[in-house]
Amino acid sequence: MPEFLSDELKSLRDRVASLATGELAAVRDATDLAAGDAAARVRAASKAAGVYALTQTEGVSELTLLVVRETLARHGVSHLPGLFGAGAGLLEGVGEPLRSSHLLPMLAGDKRVGFAFTEPAGVPRSTWARVEGDELVITGQKSYVTAGADVAFLTALVEVEGQGPSMVIIDTDRPGVTVTRRFTSIDGSHHAAFRFEDVRVPRHHAIGAPGDGRGRALAKISAVRRAIAADCVGTAGWIIEQVAAGLRRERRGGALGDHERARLRYGEMRIAAYAARSAVYRTARLVDAGIDAVNESIAAKVIATETANTLADSAVQLLGGESLVVGHPLEATYRRLRVLRLAEGETDTLRVNAARGHLDLGKGSI
Repeated sequence: MPEFLSDELKSLRDRVASLATGELAAVRDATDLAAGDAAARVRAASKAAGVYALTQTEGVSELTLLVVRETLARHGVSHLPGLFGAGAGLLEGVGEPLRSSHLLPMLAGDKRVGFAFTEPAGVPRSTWARVEGDELVITGQKSYVTAGADVAFLTALVEVEGQGPSMVIIDTDRPGVTVTRRFTSIDGSHHAAFRFEDVRVPRHHAIGAPGDGRGRALAKISAVRRAIAADCVGTAGWIIEQVAAGLRRERRGGALGDHERARLRYGEMRIAAYAARSAVYRTARLVDAGIDAVNESIAAKVIATETANTLADSAVQLLGGESLVVGHPLEATYRRLRVLRLAEGETDTLRVNAARGHLDLGKGSI
């Protein structure tokens, strides 16, 4: 692990590695476990190891979360459900009655939340709300809400008339809320699209100060981008180990790793992984130093996801068609990584945002 980790972080890394190679590996490799049973076993093991609550504990450093997420990914278990508890996210710091009605049940796992940020393509107006007395009346649409069809409530970006963008809690069982589409991505993750037709919610369901909704949402998105980057650099390390094992394996005519062309490709993979890890670790340290690292988080996410995808593709080329057979670890990883290039901002959009951040706003460092 790079970046001169403290003894405390090294100890945490080793504890997470033991968790990953023990109970989590057993769950990953089991073929007779139902999804719910697998998640329950993962959750119990993660809690026992002190990992589950890290995302729910105030003051946990970005570097700590990075070390944990990367270590899990380096052992091929970061995709298992139930590893982390739901963080406060956009509900951090809310008072009553939202604390009791939504935040605490979410943290306890009794209620699930979906993040509703993006409107479908071609929709002429953002989701909006008019104010009527003590209520907001919401109209509009949201697409690509992760796990949206199964959540109890949404935190949705809504343009409140006369106030600007706000994050608003919308319970999915309220009249006027409709799930218009349910779909599954190639990595197996579930999503939904919603329509809101004169949905009435209490005005206190608007989180934070009027007009600060977009900023609150972008802060959450930046954190998720860093989590994706951590997963990707750990997965890159896992891919490289899979390739190294394949290159050393004896076969007719000698090991594949004896050939210079294979070594050249493998060397390129290691160099790319080193660069991506360095970027992600630097970004974590900037965040922990209190620096506004929105643009650096964009860069880290782009570098990590693009690098991991390239490494997965190179691994398939080196190891051959067997690695694309359904059920092979590389096949599943290949599908999962492809989705992450789009998650929380697709790569080209983020490149444009990074340019805008510097040229128009003077943000970002190199």
